Amino acid sequence: MKRLLIVTACALMCAPALAQSASEKLGSNSALGISPTTVDFVSEAATGGLFEIKTSQLALTRGDASSKSFAQTMIADHKKADAELKDLVQSKKIDVTIPGDLTKAQQSKLEKLEQLKGADFDKQYRDDQYSAHKDAVSLFQRYAKGGDNPALKQWAQQTQSMLEHHLEMARQLYRQAAN
Repeated sequence: MKRLLIVTACALMCAPALAQSASEKLGSNSALGISPTTVDFVSEAATGGLFEIKTSQLALTRGDASSKSFAQTMIADHKKADAELKDLVQSKKIDVTIPGDLTKAQQSKLEKLEQLKGADFDKQYRDDQYSAHKDAVSLFQRYAKGGDNPALKQWAQQTQSMLEHHLEMARQLYRQAAN
């Protein structure tokens, strides 16, 4: 395991542009506490928000009362955050493309969720939300600390508190499912 971390760290230092993008996708940057590139940050923030919206829209029709309540908050907050990100990228003329689709992994999770009902649905939805928010908090913390675009750094800092609140809400839902 140590060798893998050392090799990953060396690869990141030797080829930062390529390695950061691949490392962000693999989770290596998060494990090492490395800030994502602006392109990676925007992409991950946009697809993460979209995933939380789409899964929460599904939860509104399939979830129990607790999941539905949580889902309503996720939809409202993430639609607002996504709009802010789009406005910021456009107004500051940041040279990135905001993806409009989920990643393959997120699409696969959504498809799995679409097959579930009842308690199985609620458990998976809660697991997915808890995991997604842990990843989002890490992403936003790392970019707020070391990102290279000042406007995006400020937005990441501001949005981080919302995501931390969501993570706590998701943690409570997750614990509910475990009991």
